Amino acid sequence: MGTNKRYADSIDRRANERHILDLSRTSLTEKELQLDIYPLTTYPRPQRCRVWVRFGPHPFRVEGRVLRTTQLAAGVEFKLEETTFKCWVWGPACEVITLDDVIADRKAHGGLA
Repeated sequence: MGTNKRYADSIDRRANERHILDLSRTSLTEKELQLDIYPLTTYPRPQRCRVWVRFGPHPFRVEGRVLRTTQLAAGVEFKLEETTFKCWVWGPACEVITLDDVIADRKAHGGLA
């Protein structure tokens, strides 16, 4: 039996998401956040992002939203299948997605002429 090349990325992503849901999500601790030292900024309009998160010992890059930040960390929210997760990650693990990024991605994948 052959493979489904057209939807292979989507199928792989769903398989990864199912695997992720079986593991425990890892978030930064209060000690690491140092909220008594660094001010917390909460965004009324969270920005889209790509972020590295950990479930158990496994890192995964997912798309989500930045909800809040400190000087060193980002509080993010992301959804896998029907489950929404929130966690803190180190700031460099989070990349904000701009409108230009979305347009370039769609052009690269044949979504825009």
